[in-house]
Parts: sequence; C-alpha cells; structure tokens
Amino acid sequence: MSTIAIVDDDPYIGDMLERVLRAEGYLVLRAYSGTEALLLVAQNRPDLILLDLMLPGLSGEEVLPQLAGIPVIVLSAKVETADKVNALLTGAWDYMTKPFEVRELLARITAQLRRQEAVSVRGRISCGGLLLDTELHQVWYGDEGIRLTKTEFAILKLLMENAKQVIPRSVMLERISADTPDCVESSLKVHISNLRKKLRAASGKDFIEAVWGIGFKLHTDDG
Repeated sequence: MSTIAIVDDDPYIGDMLERVLRAEGYLVLRAYSGTEALLLVAQNRPDLILLDLMLPGLSGEEVLPQLAGIPVIVLSAKVETADKVNALLTGAWDYMTKPFEVRELLARITAQLRRQEAVSVRGRISCGGLLLDTELHQVWYGDEGIRLTKTEFAILKLLMENAKQVIPRSVMLERISADTPDCVESSLKVHISNLRKKLRAASGKDFIEAVWGIGFKLHTDDG
C-alpha cells in the first residue's frame, strides 16, 4: 500500500484530497508548510508527494530540490509557463494547475508510482541502455561492463534513479555524502567529468548533461 504526502496549507483542498486518496486505498500524510514537509519526509518517507508551491515558511520551489528520489506532482494555482518549467527542472515529476480534475490526478498518481516501481527491480536500475546493479555495485552498457569508482557509482545511481530530472549540485553532494565523504563541491566536477568520459567510451553517448547554474541530469533516448 503506497503512502502519499499532501503538502498544502489550504485545509479544504487538503481534506478533499485526503478523502479521495483514502477511498482509493492510499495511506495519507499531511503537511501544511515547506518546513513541515521536510520534517515529514525525514521521519516518514512517502512514496509520492502532492506539493503546492505557495506555502508558508519555505515555498514549494525551495522544498523541491530537497526531495530528490521521491516522485513529486506539483498542484499549483500558478499557471505561467515559467513556473511550470522551473518546477520541472528542479525536481517535479509532473505539474497540474488548480483547479484540477480528480480523475486525472488519480491517473497521474498511478502512472508516477508505476514509473517509480519500474526504476528498481531486484536491485537493478535500467535506463537508456545503462544497467546498474545496486547490490553488485556494477554497471553495464549492453554487454560491456563499465568500471567506476565508488564516487562515480554513487553519482550515476542518483542520476539514474531520477532520470531526466535536474539534480542540484548541493542535493547531489548531500545524497551521496554517506557513501562518498571525500566528494566535495570542488571535486564534484572532476568526478562527473570522469564519469561522463567512461560512459561515452562504452556507449558513444553523452549521458550526463550539465544544466547551467543548477546541476546535472541524466539524458536518455527513452522519450
């Protein structure tokens, strides 16, 4: 049974979403501010988050980069293209404007949970022809093995878990810090450059894309 966190300071919308989601069999968590959302995620990591952008305390835009690895569907009254693009580039998996159709939201939730489930099967992550085994700590492109350092493996794992999403540099350093305490901001570019070269040598493709002023993302040809 999947757990969905609703992060919205509007009690009417939050209560409506909670009733709908519980009727569909989901477990529901609630947060009413950006700060409370980060505390909630730290204590009870949900399977998916419905996030408003206009929140008290930390805004949704400030919270998004800190939710890497969790599917996030933004539900916002902001309808400008710039707001949508910014949200999608900084971590949102999907974006719906308010008011929204409940049936469409439920369909998008189902699609994102399926996507997340497909990301990791028996400890393996696959995208764009790359296959990463989290248990064996090995990576392949097709039948060719790619030898990576511990830091390079941790970076690639994070990027593959969040394929096509931009991972801010600060978030990347935080997420891989437990496995790679030697990797700091001044050396991150070197590790990514070496990783990019190894992936290109094995595949002939440029998998890692730098997004100016933000961070990095894994580029695939999967559509």
